[in-house]
Amino acid sequence: MASRVYAHYHHADACSKARWDARETFRFMYDRPWQHVLDFYSNAVEGKLSVLKLFEDNKTLVRDDDAITQGTPLETELDTSGRKDGRTGRWERVNFKIVLSYNGASFDGWQKQPDLHTVQSVVEKSLGGFVDEKKAQLLKKKCKPLEGRVLVSGRTDKGVSALNQVCSFYTWRKDIELIDIEDAINKDASGKLRVVSISKVSRAFHPNFSAKWRRYLYIFPLDNAEPCESGKTRENFIFHENHGKQRNGLLSEEETEGVSEDDELEIDETEKVNGLQVVEKPSEFSVSKVDQLLQQLQGKLLSYKMFARDTKAARNEGPPTECFMYHARAAEIRLSCPDYVEGRRVMCVELVANRFLRKMVRVLVATSIREAAAGAENDALLKLLEASCRRATAPPAPCEGLCLFDVGYADFDPQTSLIS
Repeated sequence: MASRVYAHYHHADACSKARWDARETFRFMYDRPWQHVLDFYSNAVEGKLSVLKLFEDNKTLVRDDDAITQGTPLETELDTSGRKDGRTGRWERVNFKIVLSYNGASFDGWQKQPDLHTVQSVVEKSLGGFVDEKKAQLLKKKCKPLEGRVLVSGRTDKGVSALNQVCSFYTWRKDIELIDIEDAINKDASGKLRVVSISKVSRAFHPNFSAKWRRYLYIFPLDNAEPCESGKTRENFIFHENHGKQRNGLLSEEETEGVSEDDELEIDETEKVNGLQVVEKPSEFSVSKVDQLLQQLQGKLLSYKMFARDTKAARNEGPPTECFMYHARAAEIRLSCPDYVEGRRVMCVELVANRFLRKMVRVLVATSIREAAAGAENDALLKLLEASCRRATAPPAPCEGLCLFDVGYADFDPQTSLIS
């Protein structure tokens, strides 16, 4: 049986020869001092520092912490009364809105999975003591553990942190205090997960379907990994750990069957040998250029299927791939670091949209950096949306830099943007 040949997507613009290929983009993304970003998120989750202070120095934010984490009270947005048909008793269940902050490096993502340490498994186990008696008996009859059930605004992947993740839990018990739920979750979280706030909301509230927008932050280190005495780079353990995953995003799902990583690498080497001109490619990029590329996405309803991963590009079933981008900006800031008085130079990307596809943020960040380094036109991302192959976009950026900052249940206000 003849083996199929998978050719990479070729850009036809003037800067095509200066553009990194998938392997070069992967190396540039992962060979960075990511540990400083991980430490920063860890301190933010523990409440030792505020992310908002990063932007106050640039005078991009004029508000306090409570304004962004709470927003408009849900009690004023949704009816908190009982059922309109007048039924009481067990129909008047109590619904709790729980805002969580967790360090993504300590969990295997949000969704509960067998034999994995996930955020959902920790939270639901903590809520087991608050389920009503009828449900407790039902779980016992089915030989299932005594756990609560939570709904979430959106699942985060392994390694992705969250500062204001929203989930909900309901029960028919009326004797539960808010502080009891908070203490139970914080006790089982071992410091890697913290309850930011908890409140009672109406039965109509759903953390996912009631949400009107989500805000993601991506922090990308601008400094290179520092050399060690042995000559190798320090703090690039993430690159070596994920080296075997670099084919992720190179091929579409329909084409990855039967293709090994060695096959892809062999194709790269063949293309380099067969008469392609070798040019010196850029080793850095401009943050202002990334900002210009991202601004082209603002205020538009577009299909981001080319920037998605782990979903079929031609989706005939399920939710559509269109997303409305309210805000998309990038800026250089200083990340507090004990080793550097002035702080580490990092690029922060802020994306606010009504919804996001799988790995969409990470692919957008990586592609924006690649296009900025190559000197592409400002509409490069818009042109890539019209591509017919996902190889046109870059492999996803490392998950260590991504954070779900908050979720909004009122109309998005541009004045609340972190980067302006």
